[in-house]
Amino acid sequence: MSGATSLGKLARQFSQIRLYATHLNVDARYPVRSLRSASSVLDSQSSSDRVPQFPDEDAGALSRIRIGENISRKDKAKFLVSTLELNDSKEAVYGALDAWVAWERNFPIGQLKNVLINLEKEQQWHRIIQVIKWMLSKGQGNTMGTYKQLIQALDMDHRAQEAHEFWRRKIGSDLHSVSWELCKVMISVYYRNNMLQDLVKLFKGLEAFDRKPPEKSIVRKVADAYEMLGLLEEKERVLVKYEELFKDNMKGPFANRKRQLKKKTSGKHKDGPEIESHNDVSLSGL
Repeated sequence: MSGATSLGKLARQFSQIRLYATHLNVDARYPVRSLRSASSVLDSQSSSDRVPQFPDEDAGALSRIRIGENISRKDKAKFLVSTLELNDSKEAVYGALDAWVAWERNFPIGQLKNVLINLEKEQQWHRIIQVIKWMLSKGQGNTMGTYKQLIQALDMDHRAQEAHEFWRRKIGSDLHSVSWELCKVMISVYYRNNMLQDLVKLFKGLEAFDRKPPEKSIVRKVADAYEMLGLLEEKERVLVKYEELFKDNMKGPFANRKRQLKKKTSGKHKDGPEIESHNDVSLSGL
């Protein structure tokens, strides 16, 4: 089956299911309806346009109408992305998503992740936000990876305050266990959007649990924030406390140069100006 034929078939089935979902006010999770319920709506349409109906093999079993049963996952993802591009309102997007998953046997979290990847490649941040919020409203995708993707999309969509509110509501009360990767993302959001008070508050909260930042880039941002807030003593405190992060990078040619410098100055002035100047370099430009 060609890609165009597959998408055409999927589009026809999609329109049928969406009509049926609207008529019955279908629950958005992945509802199951019996074939008898479906037939009352589909009987009003011509037989050539109907979604295929399958006879009951067991009188007690519930039949399922599955959208795009023979369509590849890749084509399904492409179709949904194309459908979302046609709608802008939250209601229209949520309706399209509801109909898309209504007759899946299980919630298609894997396919939705592929949709999010496609939207990210196209830099459709607003669409990513809508899809993730819809997923969360269904009780799906509650993972740190999804939270990270939502926060980044909100930042790229110039909605930093909304990203902050989401962080505070869903993540900020769990600083003892939230990953540094996610904390780094939020610190970067605060830094880029000049939300310096929130940045230092987050970092202090992490320090309260004795959590050491894994990268010097985090310490740089915190030190810069303290400096811009006029808290120079706090800036000095974090630079001294986490100076080991900067010393770890003094390897290779840089470390060799330091050793050569020490040899040249040994026996002349142990605490000479060259050594002092070099020590200053380790914390300069932070």
